[in-house]
Amino acid sequence: MSTANASVDNRNLQTGGLALLGALAMLGLGYAAVPLYDLFCRVTGFGGTTQVATEAEAISAARAGISKQISIRFDASTARDVPWTFNPAQATDTVRIGQRDLASYIARNDSKYPVTGTATFNVEPAQAGKYFHKIQCFCFTEQTLQPGQEVNMPVLYYVDPAILEDEFMADVEQITLSYTFHRAKEPVGTGS
Repeated sequence: MSTANASVDNRNLQTGGLALLGALAMLGLGYAAVPLYDLFCRVTGFGGTTQVATEAEAISAARAGISKQISIRFDASTARDVPWTFNPAQATDTVRIGQRDLASYIARNDSKYPVTGTATFNVEPAQAGKYFHKIQCFCFTEQTLQPGQEVNMPVLYYVDPAILEDEFMADVEQITLSYTFHRAKEPVGTGS
């Protein structure tokens, strides 16, 4: 009888060990999910995530000499806790595919205290994200505006000529670039 009990105890220990390993693996995947999802979106353009390009990549795209144009619509908004006026300098622009272009957004702090914001962004249609390359953008860093301060926030970008080879993008005539400013998390001990 004690051999049978030892065998059951041994199986229970193995099952418990496997359950513990499974739980630890799930915990590890939970921590890795956010950075892996972010990497996936940046590589594939999933969900309208735009790409970051170098100056050399932009020059290479411009040398493609493509004459086809596409309309870019600019959109801007702020979260409820960001007391800013934030708008594109112009609502739309027509650009040559592969050529660098500069868009500007204008932000003004309408409050009586400094506010630091960070911009989230995406493009629509979502599948255009992998072809929309930003070289320089205010969205790469936090922005702090003093009370009443108004600033011009430029975005240097281009649309990758590879968009012309994507059958799912063949009917797309306009890409919308959207930004939303959110209040940046402030260090402990500061307040506004």
